[in-house]
Amino acid sequence: NVSYAAARGACDQQRGGLAWVSGEPELRLLLGLLADAAMPLPALLWVGLKRNASACTHEEQPLRGFSWEGAGGGTVPQEVPAALGRGGEEPLRSCLKARCAGLHLADAGDGPSWGWKE
Repeated sequence: NVSYAAARGACDQQRGGLAWVSGEPELRLLLGLLADAAMPLPALLWVGLKRNASACTHEEQPLRGFSWEGAGGGTVPQEVPAALGRGGEEPLRSCLKARCAGLHLADAGDGPSWGWKE
C-alpha cells in the first residue's frame, strides 16, 4: 500500500520500471501470476499507466488518454488493443492534472475480474 510515485521510485532503485501491458497474452500472464500469488481481493496494483497534465480524457480511446510510462517518467505512445480498454470505473474528465491508473482486481464470484482504475 504505497503511492504511485513510491511504487515507481522502488522500481527505479532496482533498475526496473512499473509493468506495461501491451496485449492480451501479457495481460493473461500477469493475471495468472497474480492468481498464483493468492492475493486477497479487492486489490489495486500500480502499473506504468499515466496521463500527463497536458493530455485530456478521451472516452473513445481504449485507455481513455492514458499511455504507458517509459524510461525517466516519460510516456511511450503506442496502439492499445481494444480488449485492454476495460475500465473498472471511468476516469475523471480532465486536461489539467497528471493522473495515474492501476490494475484493479475484484472477486466476481466465478473468478477475479479486472479493470483499470484511476
